[in-house]
Amino acid sequence: MTSDNTTLDASAPRLEVDTLLDDPHTRIVVCCGSGGVGKTTTAAALGVRAAERGRKVVVLTIDPARRLAQSMGISELDNVPRQVKGVDETAGGELHAMMLDMKRTFDEIVEGHADADRARAILENPFYQSLSAGFAGTQEYMAMEKLGQLRANDEWDLIIVDTPPSRSALDFLDAPKRLGSFLDGKFIRVLMAPAKVGGRAGMKFLNVGMSMMTGTLSKLMGGQLLRDVQTFVAAMDTMFGGFRTRADATYRLLQAPGTAFLVVAAPERDALREAAYFVERLAAEQMPLAGLVLNRVHGSGAAQLSAERALAAAEALTDRMADDSHADPPADADADAAAGPAAAHTENNLEANGIVDLDGGKAGSRTAGGLSPAAAAEHVTPTSASAAQLAAGLLRLHAERMQVLARERRTRDRFTALHPEVPVTEVAALPGDVHDLAGLRAIGDRLALNPTDTDD
Repeated sequence: MTSDNTTLDASAPRLEVDTLLDDPHTRIVVCCGSGGVGKTTTAAALGVRAAERGRKVVVLTIDPARRLAQSMGISELDNVPRQVKGVDETAGGELHAMMLDMKRTFDEIVEGHADADRARAILENPFYQSLSAGFAGTQEYMAMEKLGQLRANDEWDLIIVDTPPSRSALDFLDAPKRLGSFLDGKFIRVLMAPAKVGGRAGMKFLNVGMSMMTGTLSKLMGGQLLRDVQTFVAAMDTMFGGFRTRADATYRLLQAPGTAFLVVAAPERDALREAAYFVERLAAEQMPLAGLVLNRVHGSGAAQLSAERALAAAEALTDRMADDSHADPPADADADAAAGPAAAHTENNLEANGIVDLDGGKAGSRTAGGLSPAAAAEHVTPTSASAAQLAAGLLRLHAERMQVLARERRTRDRFTALHPEVPVTEVAALPGDVHDLAGLRAIGDRLALNPTDTDD
């Protein structure tokens, strides 16, 4: 029989969260993982804990749900870091938070690398507006662009990034390169060629050398869209090289020793399978992995009582109640026999001390004092049978909880068996949602909780 203990095995390395946050060489922490595992909450809790331990922190979230703003008491987050009030700054730390505005970040790139007239032409171009608002990979690229800007400013000594909710690690790691390659690729260069030639020669080149290609593209994209793309390409001519250069620079930043990746997962099979893929991909890309945060792990205050023993006890109680019900005479029959004629008076709403409204059953309906049946029911103490039923129900609930714990433990153990080198910390599930700084502190405490500590 396997144990129901949910603590990590002694052989599994422990992720020391406070050591990571306190290290002045740690400049970037990237929280990644599949959607719905608590990346945003983890990133915010790490930010609060690091700030209250003396670091000057900015948390960058890409989560559109705005939960980070609500939990930090900020009415709204935007593309500008805003200081979080209510954080204990006695250790000298500060906490700022921001939410990526994908289009605004793209606009800032254009405005920073083009003169006013060319920037205006680009920003007003319909193809650019579509590209900056929702082109595949743009969000991930702009997240890395904003990370690069924050790191270059050197205003904060710790940047915590909440990555976009992605189904695969490939989306986060590859999108910046994909978009950079697209903007600096052969297709764009072909479209750019007529504008670079210029004048009648350019039109001749377009009509003769690209007639077949543009005809096909016009059918696929539409003539107006193709013209918008070509206008956009001509205006962006001087900027294309910079996209790939910045994408490569940010990619190298992610590989630098001052960066630490935290893979966040729930103790569920699909989430940990995705986490294993993240771990393998990060290793292949030589990204520095700090460890795994196993979030929302369930626990029990009576872990010594196994599911099997709890179910056996519940069945024993149920059997005993069944035996008792067959052995004892019906309580109503005994009461009627003992009551005799008085029972008949009660059935007719008559008693020796007054009239009772049995149909209404309301307190105070007895005209000559005493309690109505409804009021009397409130004063009836639970019988031994009802207490046994309650105990049996609680035992079954405990058995279900212990089965969940065992399933989570098996799932976790499969991951640690595949990746024994990955440090792990477990975060106990909270009874409710996190919606304020106190909740984030509680998560931070659980992140840093040592296996020997007690969690009351």
